[in-house]
Amino acid sequence: MGAFHAYDIRGVYGIDFGAQEVYRIGYFLPKLLGVKKVLVGRDARLSSDEIHESLLRGICDAGADVYDIGLSTTPQVYYATAKYDFGASVQITASHNSKEYNGLKISRAQAMPVGYDSGLNLLEAWIGAGNPAAERLIIPSAQSGKVIPFSVRDEYLTFLRGYLGDYSNLKIGIDLSNGMAALFIKELLGETPSYIFDTLDGTFPNHDPNPLIPKNIKSLQELVVKEQCDIGIIFDGDADRVMCIDETGCFISPDLIIGVLGHYFLEEKGLRGPVLQDIRTSKAVGEYLTPMGGEMHTWRVGRAFAAPKLREINGIYGGELAGHYYFKDFFYSDSGIMAMLIILDVVGKMKDRGISVSQLIGRIGQYHNSGEINYKIDNKQEAMELIRDHFVSKETPVSIYDFDGYRVEFADWWFNIRPSNTEPYLRFIAEARSKVLLQEKLKTVNRIIQSI
Repeated sequence: MGAFHAYDIRGVYGIDFGAQEVYRIGYFLPKLLGVKKVLVGRDARLSSDEIHESLLRGICDAGADVYDIGLSTTPQVYYATAKYDFGASVQITASHNSKEYNGLKISRAQAMPVGYDSGLNLLEAWIGAGNPAAERLIIPSAQSGKVIPFSVRDEYLTFLRGYLGDYSNLKIGIDLSNGMAALFIKELLGETPSYIFDTLDGTFPNHDPNPLIPKNIKSLQELVVKEQCDIGIIFDGDADRVMCIDETGCFISPDLIIGVLGHYFLEEKGLRGPVLQDIRTSKAVGEYLTPMGGEMHTWRVGRAFAAPKLREINGIYGGELAGHYYFKDFFYSDSGIMAMLIILDVVGKMKDRGISVSQLIGRIGQYHNSGEINYKIDNKQEAMELIRDHFVSKETPVSIYDFDGYRVEFADWWFNIRPSNTEPYLRFIAEARSKVLLQEKLKTVNRIIQSI
C-alpha cells in the first residue's frame, strides 16, 4: 500500500488505500498507542464519510471507544486531543491535495504527531501490506467499543477569540478554498472581509486547496487588487496552513511570515527565547528576529518533526516554508486560523503606523530567493552529494546542516537540497545577496543534475 508517508497516511482513495485498509488501521490503532479511547474528526471530502465509517468500525471492534467530533479542522482535533488528554486521535483529511485524495493524520498524547518513524511503520506492517496473516490477527473484541458524540466547537471558538485583535482599519480578502476554515472564519471575523469560495465543498469546484500552486491563488490576487485590500488570506483544505497576499497582489513567501509573527510574540508580548524554522527558511528571518530576542533553531521539514522539536526546545513559536505555524500556546501544534488572527493583529498595528504589508515584508526579505525547485530524479542521494561536494570544494562554507538533505551556507548565499518525503522529487532551494549570484548558482545546479 503506497499511502504511508513520513507525516501521515495519504493517497488516492480507492487506489492507494481503501475501506479494508482503513478498517485495519482503526483496529490496530488502539494497540499501537495503548489506548481505550480515540478522538476522531473528518473533513468534507466526498470519501470522508466512507472512511469515517470504516475507521470507527475498526476502532470499536478492537474494544476501544470513539469520541466523534464530526466535521472539523485539523487544528480543532489537535486542540481537543491535548485539552482533554486523549492518548490517540485521527483527523480524516488529505489536507491540500485534490478531491480524489484522502488520508488520516494520527496524533498521540498531547497532540504529538505519529510519523512513519514513530509508529506509522508498525501500523503499516500490522495492517497486512503484503502480510496475509493480518486477516487472522483481527478478532473483534468480545466487548465492542462505543461511538460517543463529542463537541468542542464552542470551546474552540472561545479559544480562538482570545487572539482576535482590532481589525477595523483593515480591508481583508479571504479565500477559504471551499475547505474546513469555512467552519469558523465568519464567526470570528464577521461579514466585513471580502470572501470567496467560502462554502464547504469537498469537490473543491473552484481550485485545489493548495495555496502553494500559483494558479490556485489567482482569484485571491484579483480580489485583493480589485477591492484594494490591505491583505489577502488563503487557507488549505483542512485549515492547518495559511498563506498571505500583500496589497499589490504579490504572494508572500510563507517563511517570511515567521518574521511577521515576531512582532506579536517578541515585540508586543515581550517574550524571549527559541523560535523554530525549517531548513528551507530564508536567512533573512533569523537576521530580523534575533535583535527582537528570538533564538533561531533550524530543524527538519514537516509536522512530524517540527511539533516535537518545538516542545523539546520549549520554543515560543515556529514556522515552515509550507505555511505551517506552530505555537507553544497551542500545545506546540500548528493552526492556520490562529496564525491568521495574529498576522492580522500585526498588520493592523503596522497600518496605524503607515506601514503597508509589502513594506513590512520588504523589511524582512533582504535576499534573492529561487523558491523551491523540484527535480524528478532516481538517484537522489547521488545528486545531493554531488551538488554539496561541488560547492564545498570551491568555497568555504560558514555552516553545514546534514539533516533533511543538506543545507550549506556560504558568506553570500546558501542552498538546501533534500528528498521529498511525500512525492518522487528532489527539492532544491537557494538564496543569495544578488540576483546575478543566484542565477549563476542555479545554472551550475541544473548542469550537475542534467549530468546524472
